[in-house]
Amino acid sequence: MSKTLSGVIAAIATPVTGAGAPDLPHALKLARHLLGNGCDGLNVLGTTGEATSFSREERMAVMSGYKTESLPLDRLMVGTGAAAVSDAIALTRHAAELGFAGALLLPPFYYKGVPDDGLFAYIEAIVGATAERPIPLYLYHFPAMSGLPWQVALIKRLLAAFPSRIVGLKDSSGDMAYARSAAAISPDFAVFPSTEAALLDARRGEFAGCISATANCNADLCARAWHDGDAGALEAAVTIRKLFDGKPLVSGVKALLAHIHGDADLARVKPPLAAFSAADRAAVIAGYDAVRTKRVA
Repeated sequence: MSKTLSGVIAAIATPVTGAGAPDLPHALKLARHLLGNGCDGLNVLGTTGEATSFSREERMAVMSGYKTESLPLDRLMVGTGAAAVSDAIALTRHAAELGFAGALLLPPFYYKGVPDDGLFAYIEAIVGATAERPIPLYLYHFPAMSGLPWQVALIKRLLAAFPSRIVGLKDSSGDMAYARSAAAISPDFAVFPSTEAALLDARRGEFAGCISATANCNADLCARAWHDGDAGALEAAVTIRKLFDGKPLVSGVKALLAHIHGDADLARVKPPLAAFSAADRAAVIAGYDAVRTKRVA
């Protein structure tokens, strides 16, 4: 099964209503904006998309909304991992039936210290349950959040067992040595670091691109780096990313999106996340505006 996803992929935020439900009109508007302004693709319902804060039914409704409103699903991967294998299967099947380009799988994250055999069985169950509609599967490596790593040895084992299904990995660990080890497994295994700082390395063929939370806010700069090798644009994009160092990333991205689009509704987060503080918001907006002013000058 061929892979089509590469380049600049935003881990798109999921706007929420005042009642805490996914806000589909805002979500679709943001998706169209990102796809039209630098993003080669989107990662829907990932960590930045607050997927694990929504029910299975809410996540499926978001996926269906993207289909109903004719978003280009061949440019979108969607997070379908869950703590319950049955939920992961249902979500992955739904993504396959709708026509998403790939499913991004967190490990089942509640129990810690489980052996690789347990993680293998989780993937094996999903592969078997989606055999009739074999959607490409991407592993999601984020041990700081999930508590469970996709070890390189396990990835090799999964590729040997399911060579037509396991197609890539999103690495949110920040460990570039790990990302390079995963990418070295096979030239056909697509690795996406979570930082846009890796885009010039990706242009040289080391990675498939990046899947970044901050691409919600700097996709145009990322696109210049990826497509044109523009080092200055990359420096500006990374400067914007660094504005969030030491700050809550998801609520911060949403606060900056609200500023960029002039829409306070975009700043809402779903509990248990909390709103970005006023001080952090002021600092990030000032830094962002300074970068943009410098690029225009």
